[in-house]
Amino acid sequence: MRRLLAPALISVLLASPAAAATCGNTSAGFDAWKQSFSREAKRAGVRKAGLQALANAQYARRTIAADRNQKSFKYSLEKFMQVRGSATIVAQGRKRKARNPDFYAALERKYGVPAGVLIAIHGMETAFGNYMGDSQVVSAIVTLTYDCRRSDFFRPHALGALKLVDQGAITPATLGAKHGELGHTQFLPGNALQYGIDWDGNGRVDFYNMGDALASTANYLRQKGWKRGKGYQPGEPNYPVLKQWNAATVYQQSLAIMGRQIDG
Repeated sequence: MRRLLAPALISVLLASPAAAATCGNTSAGFDAWKQSFSREAKRAGVRKAGLQALANAQYARRTIAADRNQKSFKYSLEKFMQVRGSATIVAQGRKRKARNPDFYAALERKYGVPAGVLIAIHGMETAFGNYMGDSQVVSAIVTLTYDCRRSDFFRPHALGALKLVDQGAITPATLGAKHGELGHTQFLPGNALQYGIDWDGNGRVDFYNMGDALASTANYLRQKGWKRGKGYQPGEPNYPVLKQWNAATVYQQSLAIMGRQIDG
């Protein structure tokens, strides 16, 4: 997932490679790294609340363990869908669409993304909001940025999380998935910052509100190239866009299958 932050912020980061904090593979250097990263964050526009959240972030050992042990994306398509409970997602998804057709129709009118895709993502990510994670978002994403394995990938998301704290969209105590994903559809923070939509019009984007979260998801897909009225099965124009949501082929395939079954 690229193009995560504003172009001006990206230029600041690219212009200061020598100032980037040094990563580490154990907790030993985490506190020193945070002090260095705070200077980078301040240059990127993070303000007092975000910087305080960074200072208070804890090394997330469970996040590191999870990052080292991702097995489900190596399953066959059949096994992956079984493990993720696709039959239940489809059955519940059809009921959800039938109960609230106007909401999903409004999303499709505005963003061009059909209900089946959004409902499949919602079901896959959090069982329709029933489990949105038990890890502190800020600590998780900051830890992944410190860790040497994929620090460049997670750095914009750490900055995004700190900016979301500044905006009041999340707090240092907000819970999400072990990799720092947040809300009903598990946005990484940098993407949440850029693609978030205030669907209910209350003046703030709340990813723990279903309307905001699903509108943000639809907006993300549209911005990544979703073509209104076109198909999303293999070989159709919107199928590659599903990969923008999750790069795993089995995930992309599963969304296409479940979305079609939900939409009927």
